[in-house]
Amino acid sequence: MALHEIPLERRTLHGHFSPDLEPILSVEPGDTIAFATIDSGWHVSPGARFEPRDPELDAGHALIGPVEVNGARPGHTLEVGIDRVVVGPWGWCAAADWSTPLNDRLGLSDGPGVFLEWTLDAERAIGRSERGHELDLRPFLGVLGMPPPESGVHSTAPPRVFGGNIDCTELVEGARLYLPVSVDGALFSAGDGHARQGDGEVSQIAIECPLARAELTLGLRDDLELTTPIAWTPEAWLTFGFDEDLDEAAAIAIDAMLGLMRREHGLERPEALALASLVVDLRITQMVNGVRGVHARLVHDALR
Repeated sequence: MALHEIPLERRTLHGHFSPDLEPILSVEPGDTIAFATIDSGWHVSPGARFEPRDPELDAGHALIGPVEVNGARPGHTLEVGIDRVVVGPWGWCAAADWSTPLNDRLGLSDGPGVFLEWTLDAERAIGRSERGHELDLRPFLGVLGMPPPESGVHSTAPPRVFGGNIDCTELVEGARLYLPVSVDGALFSAGDGHARQGDGEVSQIAIECPLARAELTLGLRDDLELTTPIAWTPEAWLTFGFDEDLDEAAAIAIDAMLGLMRREHGLERPEALALASLVVDLRITQMVNGVRGVHARLVHDALR
């Protein structure tokens, strides 16, 4: 198994998903990629953005990739092992002062807004704002995914069956994310460093930050057929549902959880649903990307 160091430069960055993008690197299943990132908004420092950028092709999150996984085909499952996530020294968050459905509902779309700058201590895993707020950090990559199979330019904003802007706070170091492969070679990309976020990401912004280093191991499974992402963490199994309608997103996540409970525990769907009502928690992953995200969570020792 090899470790591939990806430099942070114009060649390795892009701001959209597309199966037409040329891969920056080809790896074998089981290899690890290591890279640094700028923040989701292409900032290289709190006051300066990366240049040059294409106003159309780089309109989305600043992503590293795409990386080709040799042998990956539609019908396979990409396993993304999240081995290491190290924040950079600074970050920011904001709220209000722009129109979203929630801001409109809360009466905050017309401001006043707030902008908080954060100093991040990766070694101590603590962030402190200029106003004196202090938080423990739980860094993760908001975007982990592959392009849709259709040719053309696709936004990085919504999460999809093939991954993307999932924004799940539980995909921290030690987690493994499983994604249905959409195109030959997988063409995997990652970015959108978050130092801390709550479930839902209700202001539309986490602590957005660059990452000093991320390490991801890319595996390939041909024995796990999925219709939506799932994840394993040291605490629990997660199944994801994405849809513009929150109820449908929840139903997709529950449906996937019933399939997982059959694989892991040998339960038929009616019995799995009965037990899921007792031991499975539904969480709103995010509600701000046009497509709502829900994840169902089954703690490992919940069924004994």
